[in-house]
Amino acid sequence: MNEFASALDHVHATLAGLREQGVELRASAASLARLAATPTAAALAPAPLPVASPVVETRPLSDKPAAPTGAKAERLAELRSPVLACTLCPHLVKSRTQVVFGVGNPEAELMFVGEAPGEDEDLQGEPFVGKAGQLLTKIITAMGYARDDIYIANVLKCRPDMPPGESGNRKPKAAEMATCLPYLRQQIDIIQPRALVALGATAMEGLLGAVEPMAKLRGRWHEFNGIPLMATYHPAYLLRNQSLTEKRKVWEDMLLVLERLAKPISDKQRGFFLSKG
Repeated sequence: MNEFASALDHVHATLAGLREQGVELRASAASLARLAATPTAAALAPAPLPVASPVVETRPLSDKPAAPTGAKAERLAELRSPVLACTLCPHLVKSRTQVVFGVGNPEAELMFVGEAPGEDEDLQGEPFVGKAGQLLTKIITAMGYARDDIYIANVLKCRPDMPPGESGNRKPKAAEMATCLPYLRQQIDIIQPRALVALGATAMEGLLGAVEPMAKLRGRWHEFNGIPLMATYHPAYLLRNQSLTEKRKVWEDMLLVLERLAKPISDKQRGFFLSKG
């Protein structure tokens, strides 16, 4: 033991002298290994402390996801699950292919609301993807937006069932829309758009309970939960009635929306669907 202590004293004295001379020393792995191999050094070395294994938190796959952090996208994602699993209207559950939740930018300043999914939407799970949806996309583009910039949803999230042997789409019933409206309210509360556009008189009925012809509803501002609401004709109406006059009415409504959102409007945009005569 005394011999080992003397050797250590000698090593320390040597290292101190070298440091005074500005020499930087690094012990090699081999020298450290030789020192560690000596019986006396091994005896003096403290016992290694146990290393705790990292705790990995796991949860069953069936558990619900963590509560949303407040981001709009996360809050919409949390709302989506119960909406997709909704069974409040058994007759619609029986006939639907899937629930059509909504699509678009959770941070959108503009939101379009339709009445209910049609056949194409029921199959694809996205609102306004058929011919009427393609026309809506053209309207959105003409306004200076991309479809991904805005948010699109329906009052009723399931396609209305049709009587046996009949094809096409039927108007949703007031009771069906009233049952589903809380889901749309939550979507709007999350997104908080600066303006809403109701596409068609049925959408206005679902939102406000207003049973009036579109001719009386369009062209002026309404309000839904404190958010400005503009009513205009459904794109399907323009597919049935493609007169320049009717297209201009819808476009005038969209110009009012752009003005409300303080968007720049070009002379070209102001002149869309005006008679050249």
